[in-house]
Amino acid sequence: MKINKYIFIILVCYLATFLRLLIDNNFIISIVGSFFFGLIISKQLSYSRQEILLSGFCSCFTSFSGFIYYLYKFINQGNWVKFLIFSNLIIIINLLSMFFGVWISRKIT
Repeated sequence: MKINKYIFIILVCYLATFLRLLIDNNFIISIVGSFFFGLIISKQLSYSRQEILLSGFCSCFTSFSGFIYYLYKFINQGNWVKFLIFSNLIIIINLLSMFFGVWISRKIT
């Protein structure tokens, strides 16, 4: 791999982390990240650009640990109904958001 690719990945990761700190809402971050993911996968990008954006930006922006932390809190409180509703809701909304990103990307090009 070229050194430029590593530099781009680091810069994109910093940008994604900074944006994540600005938004500070796991639910919104998850939806926006899924939308970006849909936009990126539907574009005809080179493998390295797609890798930088998906592995760098989307991975740092949409932290899976934030989502899991909220589910853990529901389980720890014994609130199984809230756990089931929230886990299913976030998965469905994220899939719809990703498909919407793919749809928008295809309509633009």
